[in-house]
Amino acid sequence: MNRLFRLGPVLRARKAQEDAARGAVTQTRAEIREAQALVKRRHLDLVGAEAPTEGTARAMVASLVARQSLAAGLFSAQRMVHDAEQVERERQAILADAAKRRRAVEMMAERHAEIIRAHDLRVEQAALDELAVTSKARNRARNLVEGSTA
Repeated sequence: MNRLFRLGPVLRARKAQEDAARGAVTQTRAEIREAQALVKRRHLDLVGAEAPTEGTARAMVASLVARQSLAAGLFSAQRMVHDAEQVERERQAILADAAKRRRAVEMMAERHAEIIRAHDLRVEQAALDELAVTSKARNRARNLVEGSTA
């Protein structure tokens, strides 16, 4: 019986793939937090840039254009959050798949270890049974020898 689990390198590779996927999810979460912070800053910029109530027509138009630009920046930042969340969902799916593949190989390793344990127990039990039979036969032979000398 081969005691070595031949898929050990595969298991290590699966664990490395899962770790890489976990790292990608963590990185994506950081990107989401950064994008959310950008949304917050741009929202505060937009709220802080109120439309003027008085001034020349040219100043009012410039102010409105600036507000539109800030609103476009806010929309862009919200889009970044949405895109980052979409990437996170995709990477979560990749992580789940990697974990599933790793677990499948781990289950094979556990099954292999159980087969080895069962084999070892059978071998040990056979040796004990052999000792018991041999001991019994030896004792019977001694009784025959002792009985014939008496």
